Amino acid sequence: MTTLSPRRTGRPGIAWAVPGLLFFVFFAAAPMVIVGYLSFTNWDGLSDPSWSGTDNWTRLWNDDAMRQAIGLSLLLTLLTWLFQTPIALLLGVWAAGRQRNRAVLSAIFFLPLLASSVALALLWKTIFDPNLGLNAQIAEWFNLSSADLLGSPRGAFAAVLFVTAWQFIPLHTLIYQGGARQIPQSLYDAASIDGAGTVRQFFAITVPQLRNTIVTSTVLMVVGALTYFDTILILTRGGPGDATTIVPFLMYRTGFQAFDLGYASAVATALVITATAVSLLLVRLTGFSKMRSTREGI
Repeated sequence: MTTLSPRRTGRPGIAWAVPGLLFFVFFAAAPMVIVGYLSFTNWDGLSDPSWSGTDNWTRLWNDDAMRQAIGLSLLLTLLTWLFQTPIALLLGVWAAGRQRNRAVLSAIFFLPLLASSVALALLWKTIFDPNLGLNAQIAEWFNLSSADLLGSPRGAFAAVLFVTAWQFIPLHTLIYQGGARQIPQSLYDAASIDGAGTVRQFFAITVPQLRNTIVTSTVLMVVGALTYFDTILILTRGGPGDATTIVPFLMYRTGFQAFDLGYASAVATALVITATAVSLLLVRLTGFSKMRSTREGI
């Protein structure tokens, strides 16, 4: 059997992948290898790292603060998915319409996606200020006893959940919008002839046709929630107490406040392994790797 060269098949050659591979090696693979090595050392960031074997990993396994951070990370990930997915799915399907007013409103709605996490966290921290922020004014209108949302553990956790959703729902809406626009109109026309209403069409046509998109959005959402950092750093700094200290913030606090970079590297390595394992598990359980077409049944 004759093998055609990339030039004859019209496909780009391997040389086109070199810039991407170099970027991945220098900015992703190499740092991960270095961090993996540092996880087996004691290092304060100034002196030379000294080999400590598996001490950091043994400490990681028995660390109560790490257990609490893992629990908060999993809770934040679960609530993020439950909160963001229905809203992004409905908005994405709505924005997939061709009407001009939907295009204008969608463009406005996607604006938070263009801002940095730090800028948005500063904005919401100002709004949540218990003395001068909008939060204080709302508490005065409704005669609430306290306007210090970030001062209570549940309030601070809810604030992190809300601010991250406010920033990332537009991204997932955009993903669902693209997926919904690929659904053939003929399916809806046939369903209308059979007497199916809008709700029935949504659950019988839209959701099944978007299952690949749902898996893609879910993987991005889960991995993103496991690695939230800058929003928590600006908004709550892990507090009050340890109420919002999830694993990435614990890693930062251990490495750059306690200068225990060896143990922080072990936390970072464990986080990379966990996020990768969760992503692969989601792909495996959802059958995403076996899906071949978003237009099945056509």
